[in-house]
Amino acid sequence: MSTNRKFMALALLLLTAGPTWAQTFTAKGVKIAYLNEGKGGPVVLVHGLFSSTFINWQLPGIVAELKKTHQVISLDLPGHGFSARPLDKEAYGIQMVDDVALLMDHLKIKKAHIVGYSLGGMITFKFMTKYPERVLSGTVCGMGWLQEGSLLQKFWDGAGKDIKLGPPPVMLESIQQLAVTEHHLKKIDLPVKVLIGSKDICKQLYVDPLRKVRKDWPVVEIKDADHLICIFNPQLRDEIAA
Repeated sequence: MSTNRKFMALALLLLTAGPTWAQTFTAKGVKIAYLNEGKGGPVVLVHGLFSSTFINWQLPGIVAELKKTHQVISLDLPGHGFSARPLDKEAYGIQMVDDVALLMDHLKIKKAHIVGYSLGGMITFKFMTKYPERVLSGTVCGMGWLQEGSLLQKFWDGAGKDIKLGPPPVMLESIQQLAVTEHHLKKIDLPVKVLIGSKDICKQLYVDPLRKVRKDWPVVEIKDADHLICIFNPQLRDEIAA
């Protein structure tokens, strides 16, 4: 079995796994589980598709590293981890961006560093355009610029073909809501860093187009990492914590 298939099998087995850290709040009628640990400047972590706080941020040691110096907040997106699994597509798409803001409201956090991986990277970009006044900085990992009309299916095929699964249909239908126009991308006036595996399919699909529009944003390539195993690379953890 390939490394990617092993990882995805592990991810599916652990999708609802994790320690007893989970607290919950309700966002637009949907129960959202979240982690809140550490003290210092707030950092909000947003995980990727087929993932969770536990898989994306705790298992690789990213939460443990960040909470040494920061207040670390991480939510399980709807349909993932300990959060509810609504069948209504209105619970996904742009609502996932609003869920981040609602969690910050719940915790009385005015501004935070936002860090997202893959789907979480799409949410991070959209959050910076919708709620710029609430962002200290943005770190986008395993993702780049999701343009309007992007070929999302090519990404899903590359990420999920080994396990013959795609994203939940209601989620896939709503994800295009996370696209950002070139106009809004150019208007982002915040510190932004992009982290991408050197072998990640998203590098060509989404990061290379981003580089052409925002040459001022640093892009750090994680050596020999593809989309699925990059989160376990110590270089990614160190770049997020930097």
